[in-house]
Amino acid sequence: MTIKRGTVVSHAGAIEWGVGKVVEVSALKATIQFSDGIIRKIASSHYLNLQPGDAASFVPIPDSTPAVKKARATPVKKEKIVKQPVLPVV
Repeated sequence: MTIKRGTVVSHAGAIEWGVGKVVEVSALKATIQFSDGIIRKIASSHYLNLQPGDAASFVPIPDSTPAVKKARATPVKKEKIVKQPVLPVV
């Protein structure tokens, strides 16, 4: 199977991903947007796992969907400890 931009494929080892549309192809990998909403990069050495997919079953994710950002943990600020000089006892 020839992998080129616009081709609809499915991955034999990951049926749960659904069908995907090839977005970009380079010498080493193909970038594919799958029906589950995740864009994956498949190495050219794994192209044998890709099968032709049913173009009618590919539903692209709408562009108007707001992207969900992962919440980052706020770093805890450390308090500076100021050492007081020790005075000799008289």
